[in-house]
Amino acid sequence: MLRSLTRKLSTMSKEITRQAELFQHLAAVEESIVKECVAVGRPRTAVNLVAVSKYMPESDIQILYDAGHRDFGENYVQELVRKAGTLPGDIRWHFIGALQSNKCKVLAKIPNLSAVETVDSASKAQKLNDNRTDNDSILGIFLQINTSGEDQKSGLAWDATEEVLEVARAVTKFPRLQLRGLMTIGSFSESHAEGVNSDFDRLSKLATTLQTELGVPIGLSMGMSSDFLEAIRQGSTNVRVGRTIFGNRPVKT
Repeated sequence: MLRSLTRKLSTMSKEITRQAELFQHLAAVEESIVKECVAVGRPRTAVNLVAVSKYMPESDIQILYDAGHRDFGENYVQELVRKAGTLPGDIRWHFIGALQSNKCKVLAKIPNLSAVETVDSASKAQKLNDNRTDNDSILGIFLQINTSGEDQKSGLAWDATEEVLEVARAVTKFPRLQLRGLMTIGSFSESHAEGVNSDFDRLSKLATTLQTELGVPIGLSMGMSSDFLEAIRQGSTNVRVGRTIFGNRPVKT
């Protein structure tokens, strides 16, 4: 019995330590965002923070949920389906992984899916729309743009303006979708360089073009753990922060 009690106390101690750690990390990121917003003259409400929780246990997400955070990002459809089925229904899930056509149907059926940030074709947008129901919330769509030109990255080419406009116009016509903006993943070199990030600059200029052509607000989802403050300086409205909040991720098995 003593051994069992010792194990229980050890588990409780680890849970309390993890809770304090996550609270501290989230608070530090929030403080950094507030300071950056003040520095550039933007309200804190202009920037949405998505806590990227891929590979992290449901218990970590629950801790941040209990702290009041609601936006979480996942990279893999099946992992997102599992977590959405066990965690609170008012979490706003963001899908931020590579989007495959054959996964659109499964993804769209998650009732509290808030946004898909990696749409790169009108056909994928249509599949998301067609598998949403009138009882589900309107699904936010970001078009993924490859601003670095790297072959290993998904997304529409940053300089293919007409193609981006064509997909954007298609999204605006689907009744269960809402075009929220553009998303990019900055290159390693740009994300670790000083000064203006060229990838973010390209996305911002493309967003301005779309906004003029379509007459609707175009947000910017750019910035991760290594570069989210620079992204805010360059106008990001949605930052995706994982490692800085959760720490190193476990190895995928």
